[in-house]
Amino acid sequence: MSENRYHKGMKNLKVMNPKSFRTLEDSLADIAPDLARYVVEFPYGDIYDRPGLDLKTRELVTIAAITTMGGASTQLKSHIRGALNVGCTKEEILEVIIQMAVYAGFPRAINGVLAAKEVFEEWE
Repeated sequence: MSENRYHKGMKNLKVMNPKSFRTLEDSLADIAPDLARYVVEFPYGDIYDRPGLDLKTRELVTIAAITTMGGASTQLKSHIRGALNVGCTKEEILEVIIQMAVYAGFPRAINGVLAAKEVFEEWE
């Protein structure tokens, strides 16, 4: 079962953001390699592979959640890249982040927009 979860997760990650995962995997290799595997298996193998939402919608929802949490700019940037990779437009990403100002406050929305700006600049 675990191998199947891992393969499903890697299939989704290859579409969304393979470089980001490899960076995470490399940074954890010498201290917590199992944590990288858990990231592949649970969110990307179990949750992202569920029916009902496409990867584009899942990434927009994830961007909203991470924006409201704050303090996870590396993960937010990774998911913004992933959203672009699965077909989200810059405008869609920005609208989701701006809407979070209502629920999480302007500081977090501004931080989210600045993270998006950084990703958009490197994307071009």
